[in-house]
Amino acid sequence: MKKIKINWLESFASSWLDYEDHGRIPHAVLLTGPHGVGKRAAARWITARRLAIDVESELPVYPVEPLEHADLHWVAPLEDKETIGIEQIRGLASEFSLTSYEGNGKVAVIEPANAMTNNAANSLLKTLEEPSGTALLILIADRTGRLPATIFSRCQRLDIALPGETEGLAWLDQLQPGTSWGEALALAGNAPLAAITAIEQLDTHAAMRRDFAGVAKGSISPLEVAARWTKLDAPFVLDWLARQVQQAILTVAGGPQASAGAAIDESVLRHVDRRNLFCYLDIINRLRGQPKGSYNVQLTFESLLIDWAEGLAQR
Repeated sequence: MKKIKINWLESFASSWLDYEDHGRIPHAVLLTGPHGVGKRAAARWITARRLAIDVESELPVYPVEPLEHADLHWVAPLEDKETIGIEQIRGLASEFSLTSYEGNGKVAVIEPANAMTNNAANSLLKTLEEPSGTALLILIADRTGRLPATIFSRCQRLDIALPGETEGLAWLDQLQPGTSWGEALALAGNAPLAAITAIEQLDTHAAMRRDFAGVAKGSISPLEVAARWTKLDAPFVLDWLARQVQQAILTVAGGPQASAGAAIDESVLRHVDRRNLFCYLDIINRLRGQPKGSYNVQLTFESLLIDWAEGLAQR
């Protein structure tokens, strides 16, 4: 696959190049923004520049190819884990204490930073409080709710915004010309990189839309739907639910009509206590912030869908 510049990251890249030009590169950076907006591509681009692997590229590109370098330490949940543990952060700190092998400093990337356990996050604070002059720490967070405020205060936060729909569709058309990207982009919340995965799941989304609407209308049992949804990836289901409720809130508020892929129309919303939509969304978002394995998936889905079937009357 040919490499394609991620053009909506121009503002981000310009800001970073300004840091470089004025010698103001921070010792710790927190990259935030929705899943699929390009944070990992941005982290790789920063890393390649810092370690003098590639200082010519003007912008991050897709696909995001792995980097290997003696002075790079990339931290992610281990293959059989959902979280980043304290031993991994201690290993990072140990690496940072060593002299750079090639003389360009050291870089560590933690992704996703919100997967760190409390003990791991506390251990990272020691590294943030005593930064090495030549080391750069990059944290990537899809959701920042689980990151301690002490982490925020010690990092330079760079928020990466979504592109407009027209820009996102134009970029996706470069990637795969002739593909009808509209529904996939809407399902991905306008995040182009997430749309690449979403287009492969359109049948699943369509089935979930039918299920969710049927539960609200009373034509499908919430327990039956929960049993089906439990077979899917729990974070995927919760992200999908959050987008549906967000679109319902926009519809109720008289804002833009629910986008392509929405499961909720006015006939369904007539069965729902609209005042409790925000509360329902808050519950879903709190679940999204919890690591997998910290809750019973089937019971959680049953509870959410029973509430929906009852029109959120008990919220």
